[in-house]
Amino acid sequence: MGTHFLTGAGSGIGAAVAELLCGRGEQLWLLARDESAAARLRERFPGSRTVAADLAEPAALAGALAAAALPERIDSLLHVAGVADYGPVADSAAAQWAETLAVNLLAPAELTRLLLPAVRTARGHVVFLNSGAGLHAPPGLAAYAASKFALKALAESLRAEEHVHRVRVTTVFPGEVDTPMQRRLHERFGMAYDAAAYLSPRSVAAAVATVLDHPHDGTLSDLMIRPNG
Repeated sequence: MGTHFLTGAGSGIGAAVAELLCGRGEQLWLLARDESAAARLRERFPGSRTVAADLAEPAALAGALAAAALPERIDSLLHVAGVADYGPVADSAAAQWAETLAVNLLAPAELTRLLLPAVRTARGHVVFLNSGAGLHAPPGLAAYAASKFALKALAESLRAEEHVHRVRVTTVFPGEVDTPMQRRLHERFGMAYDAAAYLSPRSVAAAVATVLDHPHDGTLSDLMIRPNG
């Protein structure tokens, strides 16, 4: 049984990953936005432990983690949480850029910094849930795509730096996934929504499990998943 620290467990892909790992009897540490959300996660995933902190405020993460009795070994750090909002460059104010970059890039970087000693101790794994937008920037999603391009760079640098510590680093690039975020974006773009045409969160969670379960003599460094619909 491993110990896993996960963001984004409240819905979508993060919830599917937490459900899969919880079902396998793994120990989960789940980051929640506030104490109310943390209580809901503990009820949904029995045996899990939580830390309450808002990813939109990366500078506050150190204090939140310091107040928690975190384990000395963490087998995987799973960065799944993210935000996306429609906005052409001409209409995207500084606040939208700041929030998107804080949640999608700065918070994962800070969490990684803070938890890396425990991941090193376990010779563990850091997984970044990226996006197809982290490889090809679509119109109307400049801030989101920029944050995901930068997240790819963060993962690549971390992989090179942590090889000496036997820490594995993987980026997962799913295409369209049937999540609340996807539905909101379709509404903003005025596009019809067909859930059957997209990946299910459980499908992406299965890919994350494959990454974690890969023999330790190798690393699945970049994994791309595309829907068949």
